[in-house]
Amino acid sequence: MRLTDPRPGLVVRYDYLWTHEAARGQDQGKDRPACLVAASDSATQPRYVVLLPITHTPPMGDTVGVEIPAKVKQALGLDDAPSWVIVSEHNIDEWPNGGLAPAPGKGESVAYGFIPPGLFARIKAAFLELARQKKSTAVRR
Repeated sequence: MRLTDPRPGLVVRYDYLWTHEAARGQDQGKDRPACLVAASDSATQPRYVVLLPITHTPPMGDTVGVEIPAKVKQALGLDDAPSWVIVSEHNIDEWPNGGLAPAPGKGESVAYGFIPPGLFARIKAAFLELARQKKSTAVRR
């Protein structure tokens, strides 16, 4: 498996654990793409990252998400179904970790690529606003 430096905006294959799954006692999630939002100082060991899930399920109720344009999904090599980056919950995990897996069609790399800076800025702003309001829940892994 080939790892990439975990920079903000990187989309990776990761077994994201939803908060409702963690509440049921699960410690492993479904293998899915996830947007890497932030990484700790690279000099810090272990290094921790914040990962936001990408899902086909439209946000409902208290769930908040930012839709990924079809053009961006195509450039990353993701499927054609509508998808959202959920900003109302996140995982905090070490980098690297056992939840990473090779991205389909990307050889041994865990990375699909980077989302465009403008879209990342929208996702980051929405995530930080919810975090400021204490409305984004975390699962520490």
